[in-house]
Amino acid sequence: MGNERFDRDRLAAEAIELAGSDDFGAPTWQEGLDVLLDGLANEAQLSDLGVEVAAMGVTDYLTTRLGITAYRAAHPEVAEGPVDHPIFIVGQPRTGTTILYDLLALDPALRAPLTWEVDKPCPPPETDTRDTDPRIDEVDAILSMADALMPGFTTFHPMGARLAQECVRITGGDFRSMIFPVQYRVPTYNRWLLHDADMAPAYRWHRQFLQHLQARDPAPQWLLKSPAHLWHLDALAAEYPDAVIVQTHRDPLKVITSVSALSAHLRKMASDDVDLTEIAGEYAEDIFDGLDRGMDARARGVVPPERIVDVHFQAFIADPIETVREIYVALGRDLDDLTAQRMRDFLAANPGDGGGGGSRYRFADTGLDAGALRARAERYQDHFGVATEALV
Repeated sequence: MGNERFDRDRLAAEAIELAGSDDFGAPTWQEGLDVLLDGLANEAQLSDLGVEVAAMGVTDYLTTRLGITAYRAAHPEVAEGPVDHPIFIVGQPRTGTTILYDLLALDPALRAPLTWEVDKPCPPPETDTRDTDPRIDEVDAILSMADALMPGFTTFHPMGARLAQECVRITGGDFRSMIFPVQYRVPTYNRWLLHDADMAPAYRWHRQFLQHLQARDPAPQWLLKSPAHLWHLDALAAEYPDAVIVQTHRDPLKVITSVSALSAHLRKMASDDVDLTEIAGEYAEDIFDGLDRGMDARARGVVPPERIVDVHFQAFIADPIETVREIYVALGRDLDDLTAQRMRDFLAANPGDGGGGGSRYRFADTGLDAGALRARAERYQDHFGVATEALV
């Protein structure tokens, strides 16, 4: 059943029927999808439910791609929409990127793509109904079902239709996205993505997606976020040469521990055979690869230093508003009192766990060698002055 469910032509036909159009735009989506489908069929060890979840997810991405392409063809002026000086929050998972993103998204001078807009972007959001669009409730209902399938997931990662969404959910439409190896055991796809894939098409699709979202609701300045950008700063800068980068920093061993637990939790929704130590071993390699690539890209001036802001996790957790204020100074922006109060109110309503994770995950569960990893982390920690944290 699994193999035939992951037939590319079958999934494309389902999407065409749902979208009512058959133009997927540039054929760049096919390469990554073929590698992904092979992994889902032969590596992911999916349950019967997981097969359906994964297949429906692929169909959703394809349907969205068809819808955006059709709207763009009918409204060619969308392709002229500017995406100037976008701000990208990058940095490894569990380094404060999500809460920082949520806070900055409260600034009316910035616009982040919201979850409901990314999940159901067709037709484009309208300025007058952006807060009342019926798709908001639809997406919240879907997210509630996901939380029922994955009890406790929102303690790892908050979900909500009105919360800002990550770029991996956008680049998923070109099937060049870290969202897939986080959700499923697809090591061949992961290797292709990190070491062989041309990421230029993913960022071209990313721009098209933003142009679509701003077609009827202009964006003053886009605010975007994903840890995945750190692996691909060259491709990001090639598509957005005027981008501003905000990079968060934290002890890589804490990052590996947390993201391994997050991926294990996610994969359990689609598989009954999830191995935390296997996942941790993969991330121990990938996380350091991303840090090395980020340092190399910055050393080469891929993004000019004056357009990069570094944020230390420890300082951010100790005083979020002051850290945001410092970011604004570095960006040449003013943090007005009303926006600062919005941010304080959000923090009061969403206290989080300070990135600690409590009893949800422990380094001891990863099966990794702390000493070897600490030596591997030394170059990065010394370069950016990143504090070492105690491991549980």
